[in-house]
Amino acid sequence: MYKVVRARMRALVCGARAARRDAGMVTSEYAMGIIAAVAFAAVLYKVVTSGAVSAELQAIVKQALDARM
Repeated sequence: MYKVVRARMRALVCGARAARRDAGMVTSEYAMGIIAAVAFAAVLYKVVTSGAVSAELQAIVKQALDARM
């Protein structure tokens, strides 16, 4: 029984070490992540620079600057 438990523990530990070695992203995953981040930034830029959103942001900033304390 002791040998069986020891063998199972060894398998668990070796499996955990193998999983730790493969914990990072591969190059294709980095590329997809960068593409997704750039696409999100482009959409966000378009939204923020649109007429309605830009006017609202300017109004908020103006109201904040005109506030009296």
